[in-house]
Amino acid sequence: MLIDGHGRKVNYLRVSVTERCNFRCQYCMPEKPFSWVPQEKLLSFEDMFEFIKVGIDEGIEKVRLTGGEPLLRKDLDKFIKMISDYSPSLDLALTTNAFLLEDAAQKLKDAGLKRVNISLDSLQESVAHHIAQKNVLDKVLKGIAKADEVGLKIKINCVPLKDINDTELIDLLEYCKRKGYEIRFIEYMENSHANVKAGLTSEDIQNIIKEKYNFVRGEREGNSPSQNYFLEDGYKFGIIEPHLDDFCSDCNRLRITAEGYLIPCLYFEDALSIADAIKSKNIKEASNILKKVLQNKPEKNKWGSEDNSDRAFYETGG
Repeated sequence: MLIDGHGRKVNYLRVSVTERCNFRCQYCMPEKPFSWVPQEKLLSFEDMFEFIKVGIDEGIEKVRLTGGEPLLRKDLDKFIKMISDYSPSLDLALTTNAFLLEDAAQKLKDAGLKRVNISLDSLQESVAHHIAQKNVLDKVLKGIAKADEVGLKIKINCVPLKDINDTELIDLLEYCKRKGYEIRFIEYMENSHANVKAGLTSEDIQNIIKEKYNFVRGEREGNSPSQNYFLEDGYKFGIIEPHLDDFCSDCNRLRITAEGYLIPCLYFEDALSIADAIKSKNIKEASNILKKVLQNKPEKNKWGSEDNSDRAFYETGG
């Protein structure tokens, strides 16, 4: 069992397989040039798998593959199969923008993937183009439809942005409600890589939805940072408020980047690398580094509404 320095059980590993992305979303990386970490500096899937096995053996029950855009990494389905074959009961999920998902969904499902979280910030072609800085909506919707068709469980993530997609929140909620997907609205996280004036607060989001629907506040589920709300017909949606720390007391997650840095908290700058240990097959040393990172995991995040993080979310998977 993995226990951090504050007595919390850590059973969730988020694995960033690439920092590369085929979108240039305004709230994430609008000006990032096409200059990336060289492939040879990334952990191979075989090396990542060796570390994931250590995590699973120590009590990891959930693995989420992230990016960047993880579908840009060649042979992702083979990596998923390695993990799934090793631990068939593992909760194995993927976060994606769905642009490449239509062609990949069946292979991912066959390999053992169970769930996908998909970014969908607009149902209007022009707005989606403005946010991602390319024409994306048609392929994203086809990717969502294909994932649904092959039987992957779907959640939709949306970042509400002031004067950009704030008039679409009810449309997005109704789209997800009609399709049977849960939607989670995520407050914009200020960062130095973004080009956004302002996002909507949880209160703003709730007020917009109240214009058409009555809803009640529910309970958080397990260790999720999402605050749940229920419409009168029982449909559930969520709001994630990253500037708060009320979910930190139950935090159960750890992150690893594509280069092999273990990160104890999304908003915590300290990280240790397992790359050398893993590449030299020194699993014991990698395990020792893991334990050090767990001990350094902060009690609460260091985020504040006035802060502007230098951490690139495309490196850590958000």
